[in-house]
Amino acid sequence: MIENTDLSVNISGVTLKNPVIAASGTFGYGREYSGIFDVSCLGGICTKALTLYPRAGNSGMRIWETPGGLLNSIGLENPGIPYFLEKELPFLLELKTVIIANLSGSDTDEYLQGAALLNKSGIDMIELNISCPNVKMGGMAFGLDAQTAGSLVSKVRCKCSGKPLIVKLSPNAPSLSSVAAACVKAGADALSLVNTFKAMAIDTAARKPVFNNISAGLSGPAVKPIALRMVWELFDDLEEKNAQVPIIGIGGISSVNDALEFLMAGSCAVQIGSAVFVNPNVMTDIISGIQDYMKNNKMTKLNEISIRNTSWKKL
Repeated sequence: MIENTDLSVNISGVTLKNPVIAASGTFGYGREYSGIFDVSCLGGICTKALTLYPRAGNSGMRIWETPGGLLNSIGLENPGIPYFLEKELPFLLELKTVIIANLSGSDTDEYLQGAALLNKSGIDMIELNISCPNVKMGGMAFGLDAQTAGSLVSKVRCKCSGKPLIVKLSPNAPSLSSVAAACVKAGADALSLVNTFKAMAIDTAARKPVFNNISAGLSGPAVKPIALRMVWELFDDLEEKNAQVPIIGIGGISSVNDALEFLMAGSCAVQIGSAVFVNPNVMTDIISGIQDYMKNNKMTKLNEISIRNTSWKKL
């Protein structure tokens, strides 16, 4: 059995010790889980979404459990980028892992000012959130249209020339392939997908929608097969357009087998989100599981897991 398994992955010049990243929105700013396990063991931590100015988030119900996951309507509650840089980032920078700042905004100017501030900080990468379905302004609108998405990415790229730029895509876009290609052409160094799916719930006792905004974002095991299909298809689409960049898979990953499927489908890394609410140690379990899989299959490099370059046959 081969013992020297290398789980590291390089994304746009940044080396992660393993492909498991804490997803934005479910892991706070790292401090929240540091008392449960050594968060430095993760390949990376993607911060909760950050906006230039503080946000109180949405009113009313924010979380609603579903049979296969959960709905959330948080509304990007956060203390603002200046507060993050002063109060939260110092702790993160002490960790021996890659720090990714998730950037969002209500308009182009807010995105650009936020990107400029993050570019001067000690973070390793920026994840541009153009896909959150819980904010009426910005977010989702930027991620639905290829031209709009490309324009924003191009402008943000100019403001964060010193940091690799990941663009987080929305599964709700009419043409995910077109949006992705526009983002790559505009300067995206990597893509992460998918964010939550637009969904809703009705409180039958109260006879009204659960959320004040009516719709919310669906995550969890229910979306995993759909997210996996989207990663697979996007890998093919970008390859055909000669526009391939690293893809970070997201969506309902809650076990090592889920993570392996995304790595086989073409993802270079994965982000784990709502599963940490069920099992706070799920990411360390997945890291160990990937290593065991590689050892058992006599693999020394992480990219050997992918089946995109193998001789498998379509049925």
